[in-house]
Amino acid sequence: MTQLEMARKGIVTPEMRKAAQADGVDPETLRKLIAEGKAVLPKNKNHSFQRPLAIGANLRTKVNANIGSSGACASVELELEKLEAALRAGTDSVMDLSTGGDLRAIREAILEKSPVMVGTVPIYRIATELHRKGIPLYKMDVDQLFKELEEQCAQGIDYITVHCGVTLETLKRIEGSDRVLPSVSRGGSILMTWMRHNRKENPLYENFETVLDIAYKYDVTLSLGDGMRPGTVVDATDRAQIEELILLGELARRARERNVQVMIEGPGHVPLNQIEANVILEKRLCDGAPFYLLGPLPTDIAPGYDHITAAIGGAIAAAAGADFLCYVTPAEHLSLPSPDDVYQGVIAARIAGHAADIVKGIPGAIERDRRISIYRRDLNWEGVLSEALDPEAARKRLALAYDRETCTMCGELCAVKLSRPFAKKS
Repeated sequence: MTQLEMARKGIVTPEMRKAAQADGVDPETLRKLIAEGKAVLPKNKNHSFQRPLAIGANLRTKVNANIGSSGACASVELELEKLEAALRAGTDSVMDLSTGGDLRAIREAILEKSPVMVGTVPIYRIATELHRKGIPLYKMDVDQLFKELEEQCAQGIDYITVHCGVTLETLKRIEGSDRVLPSVSRGGSILMTWMRHNRKENPLYENFETVLDIAYKYDVTLSLGDGMRPGTVVDATDRAQIEELILLGELARRARERNVQVMIEGPGHVPLNQIEANVILEKRLCDGAPFYLLGPLPTDIAPGYDHITAAIGGAIAAAAGADFLCYVTPAEHLSLPSPDDVYQGVIAARIAGHAADIVKGIPGAIERDRRISIYRRDLNWEGVLSEALDPEAARKRLALAYDRETCTMCGELCAVKLSRPFAKKS
């Protein structure tokens, strides 16, 4: 049985207990959330890892780090360095988006070394192999696509992105539209190319029951990809995006009926004043399914700083109810990220998630801020560092004044030190 199936039968699994403990919630509470489809616990039957976590309502906002090779930079060792950097920064999940080198070997290495859930986009390998052989994408073999999907699930992948909402009908919404960027979804654009040339329906949509058969067999969580997501703020919340979201809600219901866990992927570029509305729409149209966002980025003009842009959008989205933030690195839109880019991206996304968790009232969130503030009041620098999100970075910047008590920002005019006699001791 799947985690969803057992939750519906009133069974609290060992994975649910571990995930509940990690989030500071009662296992029975988590079981109910999973049973209702408002939370997912990605855990492939064939993947043993240390830290199973749940994603969804009333839980800490989780963070994913995308890693993976490209045709221009393919190395198992480098991807394991990125994995280590992501884990050191505190990621809750990694996705292997490799399109270069030995894809299976990279995936195997990540699965073996990762103590957290691992996701993939199976169609990437199909497209990569076609490109290597000089075969056009529109000649993709549908049977091979499903074979690849099952192979990756059998290998132990915990959740997969499948772009089932890219249909012939939704394609009409971007053909001849005013969109600046018709598609920035790699998986979505591959399917669009195949569909337009062959004049056939998306095989992942047309054969969705087969997708569900495979996902159920291995208890793989489906991440329903948003192939129509806006790739610039000027394209946000248009008809193509919303029509796809409506369809994803319908597919999510079908998945849950088959006891397959499901979450919904959301847009990557959204103006600040539309972020909350996007979250509300997803929750309404998809019956509260966990919402997984790339960023989102509320402006397009910050290449090199897009991890900051994404943290701004991510904090607003998560505070509004989004559950899972895919990090964005400083290299976004520019290059394949380095291990340091990965680290910076995870930290930025974790800042966003924690800021949102304070708003959500997640257990332990505001308490951590209280603890670090008491340490600041007492000028207890080791205490401050112990509660810092990135203690290493904080320690590198710490510089004490001549009194060895205050920092060099204010020295003898330190407001904290001067006002400390007025503080109520705790």
